[in-house]
Amino acid sequence: MEYKWLNKKNNKKLIVFFNGWGMDENVVKHLKPEDYDVIMFYDYNNLDMDLSLLEEYEQKHLVSWSMGVMTATLFNIKYNTSTAINGTLKPIDDKFGIPVKIYDLTLNNFNQNSSQKFIQNMFEKGESVPPIEREFENIKKELAALKNYKADSNFKYTKILLSNKDRIIPSKNQSAFWKLAPNTEGGHCLFYKFEYWSELL
Repeated sequence: MEYKWLNKKNNKKLIVFFNGWGMDENVVKHLKPEDYDVIMFYDYNNLDMDLSLLEEYEQKHLVSWSMGVMTATLFNIKYNTSTAINGTLKPIDDKFGIPVKIYDLTLNNFNQNSSQKFIQNMFEKGESVPPIEREFENIKKELAALKNYKADSNFKYTKILLSNKDRIIPSKNQSAFWKLAPNTEGGHCLFYKFEYWSELL
């Protein structure tokens, strides 16, 4: 697993962002941090993580998106608030996530063209897709690695953002998992609807 500081100004409050599969900071770089430091975790080919990076902060707030919603639960970190955005604790699941057959077909037929189409489907029609600066082989391996992880079912999120037009993790499956109707207009990626990180907490 990789990490990158999106803002580090020795603030007392930290936002821990678990990104989605295949993504980098370009999908959220427009968000303003205000008085928060922000660290992003991504590239889930392994789960190596240095928890000491987070020790100095008085407050820790989790924002997780897509596959990051599941991955974030795998670490023993205490958060003041935790937000799940368009993901579930069972992201590869016929009832509660991406149907298994579709996920496997995506993985088995994964190539440069299909990867671009998959990423395009994360965004609403008309939205500009940010440049993703990650290697093709790296994100393909990550897609396979994610099948090996299982969420901590005891983890409790304090806020759920669930889109009504998600073309990646079907909105109806997310609703079934959270027992919650869609509460946000949009597709799989919601970040362009916000200006500040604090709006997601």
